[in-house]
Amino acid sequence: MRLVFAGTPEPALPALEAVAASRHELVGVVTRPDAPAGRGRRLVASPVARRAAELGVPVLKPEHPRDPDFQAELRALAPDCCPVVAYGAMLPQSALDIPPHGWVNLHFSLLPAWRGAAPVQHALWAGDEVTGATTFRIVRALDAGPTFGVMTERIRPTDTSGDLLERLAEGGAELLVRTLDGIEDGDIEAREQPSEGVSLAPKVEVADAEVDWSRPAVALDRQVRACTPAPGAWSTYDGERLKLGPVRPDPERSLEPGVLEVSKNAVHVGTGTCAVLLGAVQPFGKKQMPAADWARGARLVSGGRLG
Repeated sequence: MRLVFAGTPEPALPALEAVAASRHELVGVVTRPDAPAGRGRRLVASPVARRAAELGVPVLKPEHPRDPDFQAELRALAPDCCPVVAYGAMLPQSALDIPPHGWVNLHFSLLPAWRGAAPVQHALWAGDEVTGATTFRIVRALDAGPTFGVMTERIRPTDTSGDLLERLAEGGAELLVRTLDGIEDGDIEAREQPSEGVSLAPKVEVADAEVDWSRPAVALDRQVRACTPAPGAWSTYDGERLKLGPVRPDPERSLEPGVLEVSKNAVHVGTGTCAVLLGAVQPFGKKQMPAADWARGARLVSGGRLG
């Protein structure tokens, strides 16, 4: 089949590579427009755009996929199907209707669970033991189209959203190519999603990532891992924001919520249950460092408080 791939961030790259190496013909790539980045805020192409350029594939960067000029360019490429991974824009029906086999999305959850922008983060935050990826045909309703195939992945006790997403992106790339092969061969059938088990995974904002130390240690462990690397879990110390890396519950220690216990090589914080051991932290305006190094530099003493 002739394919136009749509995607934007780094987690879409394994699927782009797999599609480019498949038996299908990759005739174009759709991605978000260049965006400002870095201290200079200069415009930078998306990871998918940069890799597509290296592959010598035409790249389309519409401000919005409803733009008539973009849709005309897409029609000119005459795709049979458009595989999608984390493109980042809602597709109007006029664009969905262009490829005869539609737009096939790789979504990083076991649909109908965790429909939305942040399925991996929400699966971790909720304490799910198993997640996966699903391929489905895009319809106007959010992540509600009929599904083609799934892969499953067990969530490990120390997984961050970055760790888990990396594995899902690799395994999902293979699933996407198998789905495209099945569509071309006519031996795969899309099935409507069940109406039961629907859950939503909206984008996790910076405000959502603030730690409430009165909550149980196990819940804070999940929250911090879900928010790593983005948007980054955080608390405050002495009025300044402190970004937190993964923490580890310590059932042998009990402290009042938010209260610090500082020793030579460790920093513990109290929660609503047992204390947690801080891992890496990043004070405002500084680089990430081990919590014990931060404590020495800031001259922390036991009895101080976060939050």
